[in-house]
Amino acid sequence: MKALDSPVRYGAVAMTLHWLIASTIIVNLYIGIEMADMARGDPDHITYLFYHKSIGLTVLVLSGLRLIWRWMNPVPPPPHGLNRLIRVSAKFMHYLFYVLIILIPLAGWLMVSVGAQGHATPVFGLFNWPAFPGLSGMTRSQGHPYHEAFETIHTWLAWSMVGLIPLHIGAALYHHYVRGDNVLVRMLPGTRLRRSV
Repeated sequence: MKALDSPVRYGAVAMTLHWLIASTIIVNLYIGIEMADMARGDPDHITYLFYHKSIGLTVLVLSGLRLIWRWMNPVPPPPHGLNRLIRVSAKFMHYLFYVLIILIPLAGWLMVSVGAQGHATPVFGLFNWPAFPGLSGMTRSQGHPYHEAFETIHTWLAWSMVGLIPLHIGAALYHHYVRGDNVLVRMLPGTRLRRSV
């Protein structure tokens, strides 16, 4: 499999980033939903929060790499015969995904930076991720309104992602089973493109 994208399918780099980001986002959404029902001082909540932060920062890095790779490598064009509504909807959905995969972890980073008074965040216990620049000098009372605002943004964007993922999966299945084109296949490693499309 080639590393670069081609006119007919995604390359190994794009596929790897796509599935890594997808899996880490789904895991982190699950962790976030589970944490919502836990008391903040609960040991399980502390453990979940540790992994939620670590995975979120990982998503932020991977998403940045995905955007850079996308700018450097043109993606395969949409299949022939799509009507205008589907084309516009697909483009909008992809742009929305890119916005969310950056803004959700970014809002989380901003929230943590304010809430921790600028302390670094441990990432899987391997290294410390610094606080967002400019947010390290606030006291808890000064940072509280910002923390609340970032938390609200983070939560609403995360729920938007929860709603968008099934639509994305449904669209991929529609292309594969109803239209019979290569939209899903070209993002799956180890698959062959359909010759008739």
